[in-house]
Amino acid sequence: MQSLWMLFASFAFSIMGVCVKMASSLYSTSEIVMYRGIVGMLFTFTLVQWKGGTFRTRYPWHHAWRGFIGVVALWLWFFALGKLPLAAGMTLNYMSPIWIAAILFCAGWWSGRGKFEWGLTAAILFSFVGVTLLLRPSFQAEQWFPAMVGLVSGFLSSLAYLQVRKLGQMGEPEYRVVFFFSMTGLIAGIIGQVGEHGNAFHAHSLQGMALLLSIGITATAAQMAMTRAYRLGKTLVTANLQYTGIVFASMWGVLIWDERLGLPGWAGIAIILASGLAATYYNTRSATATAVKPTVTQANDPIANEV
Repeated sequence: MQSLWMLFASFAFSIMGVCVKMASSLYSTSEIVMYRGIVGMLFTFTLVQWKGGTFRTRYPWHHAWRGFIGVVALWLWFFALGKLPLAAGMTLNYMSPIWIAAILFCAGWWSGRGKFEWGLTAAILFSFVGVTLLLRPSFQAEQWFPAMVGLVSGFLSSLAYLQVRKLGQMGEPEYRVVFFFSMTGLIAGIIGQVGEHGNAFHAHSLQGMALLLSIGITATAAQMAMTRAYRLGKTLVTANLQYTGIVFASMWGVLIWDERLGLPGWAGIAIILASGLAATYYNTRSATATAVKPTVTQANDPIANEV
């Protein structure tokens, strides 16, 4: 099932989150975004040269919009990861599936087309219960602002993910979507760093370079897997499987920072995994039961195609 690409993407994103949190003490957020863009561009460019392909696109403005929204969301997420515990920062950004479900529901209600998939929505809501148990919010006063930043990044990420889905429906390959997104991140990172710190860039160390390289590689690999999942899979199922990233982040927190979850945390992990499996089962059963040929408009509209 193509949505399962999100499992790999979530694991890679969790490793990226670990590296971002470590690198935040060595570099500014702008620099991390910039270097992530550089590595992403080099990675996808090398891949295209090896396998063949072209970066020429008929949808430059769609890529520009996806890049703008995605980079802003990424910027806010990196900032929150540097200020919050890893599981908390990942969780707030991974509120995006809830936002996606809300967007799909509103779009279906507004257009009056199709039938809303209550089973999938229920699975996502149960995932939110699991997220709440896992997070167990206890933010300190100075963490309130980065927590709100992380929450906003989740909403913007949902818009970016739907745009990724639309680009895939238009026939844009994963590498092209990731390349232009990385290029936008490079440009935005340079502008942000120069605007905030002038021409002052932090000096590199062996540890810093290793972290930046790891951020770029894991983020790019995760981005390509996520793009494939949203292009070929079901939006709500893919979004629900994204929650496994919180599980991976919690595991890294235990192994690296000795963060103990407790019974509510493990219960949250169990609920998240169970709801992900339930959503996948429900989607598979619904797909085999209703094999209706979509219209041209629905085939190219990620929201219409899901409601």
